[in-house]
Parts: sequence; C-alpha cells; structure tokens
Amino acid sequence: MAEISAKLVKELRDKTGAGMMDCKKALQESNGDMEAAIAWLRQKGLASAGKKAGRVTSEGLVDSYIHTGGRIGVLVEVNCETDFVARNEKFKALVQDIAKQIAACPNVEFVSVDDIPAEYKEKERQIALGSDALKGKPPEVKEKIVAGKLEKTLKELCLLNQPFIRDQSKTVEELVKEHIAELGENIQIRRFQRFVLGEGIEKQETNLAEEVAAQTQAMSAAAKTAEAPAEVAETATPEVSAPEPAGETTTEEPTPASEQTAEPVAEPATKSPEPVAEPAAESKGFGATAKKSGGKSRTAKKKK
Repeated sequence: MAEISAKLVKELRDKTGAGMMDCKKALQESNGDMEAAIAWLRQKGLASAGKKAGRVTSEGLVDSYIHTGGRIGVLVEVNCETDFVARNEKFKALVQDIAKQIAACPNVEFVSVDDIPAEYKEKERQIALGSDALKGKPPEVKEKIVAGKLEKTLKELCLLNQPFIRDQSKTVEELVKEHIAELGENIQIRRFQRFVLGEGIEKQETNLAEEVAAQTQAMSAAAKTAEAPAEVAETATPEVSAPEPAGETTTEEPTPASEQTAEPVAEPATKSPEPVAEPAAESKGFGATAKKSGGKSRTAKKKK
C-alpha cells in the first residue's frame, strides 16, 4: 500500500469537500490514485456530504429506543435542515438505527472526538504516559506510542467512530454521510443519553446459602428465647422452698416445750367445760351435801 501524505489528503478534500478521514480512507482504498479516490467518495456519497457539513441544522427528531426487557433505554436527538426531511421515513429509520447503536455501545460517552473536553484528553494522555510498557524507550518513541494509544482510546468513546451494528464494514459517521448525500441535507447527531436500570445504585449482593443460614440461626435463637421462661418456672420451686433450713433448726437446736405457743393453748380450751360442770352439779340441790354429811356421822357413831 502506497504511503498517503497529508498533502495528498488535503488536495482530495479541496476537490471533493469530503472529510479528512474520508479522503484518507479513499486514497488508501485506491492506492493513492486521486481519480479513483474521487470516484470512491462519490459512490459512498461522501463527496457532497462534506460540502453540506457547515449548514445549519435546526430541525430533526428526538427519538427513543427501549431494549427488550426494559433494562436499557436511549434518548437521542438528530438534526437536519428542514422539517420536510425530518418527516422522511428514511430519516426516521436513520434516527432509530442510531438509537439502537447507542444501546449496543455501553462505553460510548461522546458523539465525536471534538466533543471530548481538553481536561479529559489530558488525563487519558497522562495515564498512557505512565504505562510500564514505555519504560526505557526514547522520548520520541514514547510520544508516538502515546499519541496512537490516546487516539484509539478516544475513538472508543465516540459514537461516530463505532462500527455500524447492521454493517460492520462502515462506521456510524459513514452511515450519516450516506444519508446526507441521499437526502440532500446536512445531518448531525447532536446529543444522546443512555439509561441502564439500577445504574448508580449500590446493590447488596446476597448469597442464598448464607441468607438461609442466617434465617435458620434467627429462628433457633427465637425458639431458645421462648423456652427460657418455661425453664425458669421449673427450677423456681426448688430454689424458693426451704425444707432444709427448717430441718436444721429442729435437729441442731430443738425448741423447748416452754416456748411452744400453739399446742399448750389448745389443751385448756378443750378441758374448760369440766370445772364449769361441777358447780352446776352442786347448785342442783342442797340435799346431796346433806346426805354425804349424814353418812359420815353414822360411821363415826359405829366406831365409838
């Protein structure tokens, strides 16, 4: 393959109005032949697309695509010059294809390399410079390696540089330029947003086996807590009853009979009727005592 110089690329661009990368690719495909490169650009519709690139695009469509299952969604705005083209079915199909392309590219963050902030580019450049693969290499070699690596990294972040999902032989940028040539108006992808279900939310990862084990331990702990009052009730009677201290006081220090209170008081209460009955008998008649006294006198007379 012939070496393609920057001067040759600029000359082709001035003749066709196509983009720098398109001109470079056309020259590579035609092996450096200028006429063949022009024909290649015209076949791809890229020759006229470059001339329309500066036109204002204030019309267009905002479209959406929801991936199967509702886990990925995309909103995209694609602009054109007139409302007439915006209502064209080919333009609508282009916008829908671009939305599907965004859904299929999780790493894409920008439309083109020109949209990437300078701070972001410098950060990526410093990361590339700190690579261990560059140790011991001359400074000029390092710069070439870093430049190539940085260009590749930045293109991976840009939508226009992605291979088209329906035809991997062309990029999204080439797809847009083909529609520019076909529809006759400038077309620009202005912005897009990709939504992923649960993105940015901290998810708690659980192991099913560990979760079941934790539930089992919790249930066993609750069962032990419920059985604890029943065990306390069973062991409470031996602890509070005091038969042994009572036995010790009777064996070691017997209680004297004089200190007993309940039993001695009960006996006089049962015998009290007897003394009361005797006066009642004496009060029944005076003759009883007279007979007794008379008897004693007769015995006394006999002895005499």
